[in-house]
Amino acid sequence: MAYHTRSNSFPSSPHPIIQEVEEQLCRLRSSEATSTSSSTISHKLSGLQDLHDCADRLLQLPLTQQALAQEQHQKWANELLDGSLHLLDVCSVAKDALSQTKECVQDLQSIIRRRHGDDSAVLTSEARKYLTSRKTVKKVLYKALENLRAPVNKSTFSSVNKEEVTIVSKLRDVEAVTVSVFESVLSFISGPKSKSSSWSLVSKKVQSKKVACEEEIKVNEFEEVDAALKSLKSAHNQLNNLESCIQDQEEGLESLFRQLIKTRVSFLNILNH
Repeated sequence: MAYHTRSNSFPSSPHPIIQEVEEQLCRLRSSEATSTSSSTISHKLSGLQDLHDCADRLLQLPLTQQALAQEQHQKWANELLDGSLHLLDVCSVAKDALSQTKECVQDLQSIIRRRHGDDSAVLTSEARKYLTSRKTVKKVLYKALENLRAPVNKSTFSSVNKEEVTIVSKLRDVEAVTVSVFESVLSFISGPKSKSSSWSLVSKKVQSKKVACEEEIKVNEFEEVDAALKSLKSAHNQLNNLESCIQDQEEGLESLFRQLIKTRVSFLNILNH
């Protein structure tokens, strides 16, 4: 009687976790077409965390560890390890940018809340401080974006084992989609290069009062005060909205950062065995 043997190193069909990774990848890829807003960025960050949780569970599978631990596949493992460090660096840059912006936002809020009498110079100074900080943050983010968009050469698949190729391919896809989402995050935080900041307008409005008086422009004093107060109230509301936005994204990035560390540790454990 003839017996048909089969390899016991890998299952004949994709593991459910591999399928789950693919589903998470499809969700994030489909979200790339949506407009960029605070809510969509938060949604993408949450999706990335779910994706990397799946990827980490994929790394725990014996079949994955067997594939990456083989000497002939050392280059694959090292590339994935380098990629995990790069993602951590980018995530850290985004976190630092939000933290720095949040500090300046809170300083501006404090000035507006306790504004009494003619302390427009203080508000103007704080607005300039905010703009200077934003300029510095943008330079860092633009540089990070350039590094993200730089082409990265990956080694070719030399293995004839379909399952091994599938695993590494999925892990590479996880990295690629994460890079794409981080591009959206960094672009959202930095804002478009050509667009003038609304805070420059706030500073100009504060200074324009003295100019108007010096030129003896006839104005309705009641209307002038109403307009000034509305501007401050509007600025205060916008700052509150921005702080809330920053808070949401800080929490999302912090959770993702912890998950990225966990994934990197999994890579290190595989290589050290």
